[in-house]
Amino acid sequence: MDYGVQMYSLRDQVAADYEKALHIVAGQGYKKAELFGGMTPSAKVIRQWADAAGLAISGTHTGADALAADLMEKTIADHHTLGCSLLIIPGHDLSTKEKLDQFIALVNDAKPKLQAAGITLCYHNHSHEFMPNEDGQIIYDELVQRTDMRLELDTYWAWNAGRNPVEMMEQLKERLVAIHLKDGFMGGEGMPLGKGAAPVKDVWRKAKEMKLMMIVESETQRPDGPTETGECMAYLRSLEG
Repeated sequence: MDYGVQMYSLRDQVAADYEKALHIVAGQGYKKAELFGGMTPSAKVIRQWADAAGLAISGTHTGADALAADLMEKTIADHHTLGCSLLIIPGHDLSTKEKLDQFIALVNDAKPKLQAAGITLCYHNHSHEFMPNEDGQIIYDELVQRTDMRLELDTYWAWNAGRNPVEMMEQLKERLVAIHLKDGFMGGEGMPLGKGAAPVKDVWRKAKEMKLMMIVESETQRPDGPTETGECMAYLRSLEG
């Protein structure tokens, strides 16, 4: 299996030496890197570093602000430079009907423009999207029903909200472009794969069956990010065993 890793997992190493961070995860056996936090130092430099490490850029976590009309050209150009066709909105303030309506209008306007440029617009969830917002709307259901955005299901955060991630994967099917494979305990305490209570093994089996891209994320940096991503890869290799 070719696994990806969300670089936020080792944000400590990214902050210290981004280029080295890419080489670390490549050395651990990851084949894809999912970016976060913008294009610093630049999309061109990040692409050069990733190529040198032997990594593909599978997607970016890019805020919805980048979909504004005056930024769209740069957003598209950066993704082309990265050789990356997935723009994943990592979350957004959708706490009221007004904010949700505005966001849905934004993504419904932006999606065909991105699609014409060969870029797929996606949304990544946390737990709050499965809870009623201030106006009683279940955010995730609204996004599924009122947009045709593709989805990156964060299976841990869905489980933390009381949803069954394996059932959700089956229900969403062709809407999914990838999953975040994560572990942790109820209440939001993340852990490396195999060390929490989330149904990681069942999710892994389902993703394998569906031939879904699996992006590993482990956020606690205990004792540091590179150690955690290494532990996660060791667990995945044990599943393949």
